Amino acid sequence: MQYQQLGNTGVFVSRLCIGAMTFGGSGGIFEVIGGLPQHDVDTLVENSLDAGINFFDTANVYSLGESETMLGKALGPKRKDVVIASKVFARMGPGANQVGLSRLHILQEIDASLLRLNTDYIDLYQIHGFDPLTPLEETLSALTQVVRDGKVRYIGCSNLAAWQIMKALGISALENFEKFVTLQAYYSLAGRDLEREIVPLLLDQKVGLLVWSPLAGGLLSGKFRRGESTADGARRAKFSFPPVNLEKTYNIIDVMQTVAQRHNATVAQVALAWLLHQSSVTSVIIGARNTVQLKDNLGAVDVKLDDDDLTKLDAVSRLEPEYPGWMFGVQGSDRRPGQVRDWGRFTVSTK
Repeated sequence: MQYQQLGNTGVFVSRLCIGAMTFGGSGGIFEVIGGLPQHDVDTLVENSLDAGINFFDTANVYSLGESETMLGKALGPKRKDVVIASKVFARMGPGANQVGLSRLHILQEIDASLLRLNTDYIDLYQIHGFDPLTPLEETLSALTQVVRDGKVRYIGCSNLAAWQIMKALGISALENFEKFVTLQAYYSLAGRDLEREIVPLLLDQKVGLLVWSPLAGGLLSGKFRRGESTADGARRAKFSFPPVNLEKTYNIIDVMQTVAQRHNATVAQVALAWLLHQSSVTSVIIGARNTVQLKDNLGAVDVKLDDDDLTKLDAVSRLEPEYPGWMFGVQGSDRRPGQVRDWGRFTVSTK
């Protein structure tokens, strides 16, 4: 297993992280996504630890708390050897205040998560989304409190826009609050949207990127191909999420299959390996449902894509130019090292 620095902290986490969304099966979509009983969870966690994985991600809302409880039981005394990430924001009950990122809700939910996980602290506590009703100052103040109380080590965010992340970092700097050290976001060969604004921000601010749904909800697992019937038993067949451009994605899969054959790898391994080759990515969250899937996913760490592989994958999956991105390639091009720009009367080379 390989390890990467978690954001700008001194903590190192495995390049692959076990996502616990499949643990348990209560509450709406989790009956489709999840369904793993405790004995299967125990086996997956044990095999993951044996493979060198030291990073596990869950959330209070996953199966309405079952996921945290089952992860805590599976880890047992090995909890001290791993990094646990959990989240807060989603609705946890019918009450008016059982949702959101208010101080009230955060302070209630951190204690509930600690109890379910059977631990005294959570290593990385993340807000699960953006709360339009609660000021970021209140949220960050509450998160700072739980860190200073010893209940949390670091804080992170998930599913935020670039401006929201930057605003939060600015408030933290101004008010001496804890700052987000990671962003958890959707990223895959079939969905590279965050490269427009978010990836440059993360690199500039040294915020780590934790990737969820690296296989685009199973679409990049190798079970789906153009012209073939929907893969039996695949999650994507029952829950079509995240949204993708299907025709473009099938073109991507065609290239992935060629790359996979070159490396004697699976399509899923190529999807994960591509992410591991991206400089912004800290860890990729995998949601294996059984030991066969886990073993296949673990093999992605050993798939070394060369420049030709990366060029082909980039060409078929890259984003269409959007303003102001395409303007950056015009203005200031002679301000970048190694570039030459002909401005008519002047030819400028920057070394």
